Amino acid sequence: MSLLTEDRGQVRILTLDRPAKLNALDTALTRALRDGLDDADLDPGVRAVVLTGNGRGFCAGADLSEFSGLTPDNPGAVLERAALTAALQTRMQRMGTPVVAAAHGAAVGGGAGLAIGADMVVAGTDLRFGYPELRHSLVPALVMTGLVRHLGRKLAFELISTGRLLTAAEAFEHGLVNRVVEAEDVLPAALEIATGWAAVEPRALSAAKDLFYRVADLPTEAAMRVGQDVNALMRGFRK
Repeated sequence: MSLLTEDRGQVRILTLDRPAKLNALDTALTRALRDGLDDADLDPGVRAVVLTGNGRGFCAGADLSEFSGLTPDNPGAVLERAALTAALQTRMQRMGTPVVAAAHGAAVGGGAGLAIGADMVVAGTDLRFGYPELRHSLVPALVMTGLVRHLGRKLAFELISTGRLLTAAEAFEHGLVNRVVEAEDVLPAALEIATGWAAVEPRALSAAKDLFYRVADLPTEAAMRVGQDVNALMRGFRK
């Protein structure tokens, strides 16, 4: 299996497990992670998720060895893989269950998108974060939206166009990660956050997460109307 699943109480740990490939996302792992996130979100016994990677890095992005079969001569396969990747990159923010990424080493390309797609990110001091696709004559098409929403345009375009990798300290400075710890402390720190989430009334936390992402892209008045609806709904959360 390229994805490992472990439950610690009400926290589910999903571990990318292709260490020899720096956990690069081939089709099998992409599908397994999408399904693993779905399963966690549907499981009433899971109240928080930690996403991490085995070995020297979090995730090195797409597995380029598969790209030889993804060409204009095979449009069905190209479209299927693009749809799968897009679904994965947006999945965590659509979940009711909160997700914290525990990222160390390389988090590049699709791996960078996965990290910042989580609700929070704990980074190791060895983190290297960026989008080197152009160096491989590729375009970071399916991870660009998430990057632009997290960074100012000038720095986002710099990362895309030059392939420069940010250090953990730089990623923290620019709000891409929440905490920076020693590499060996990344998973324990993420578990601490997830355990805290698991202690919160799950309906309230799910509603708060949903509202957070909805109001982020709404004008003030529309956001306040949505907030009023949730304000009324939350009265039923406490017994």
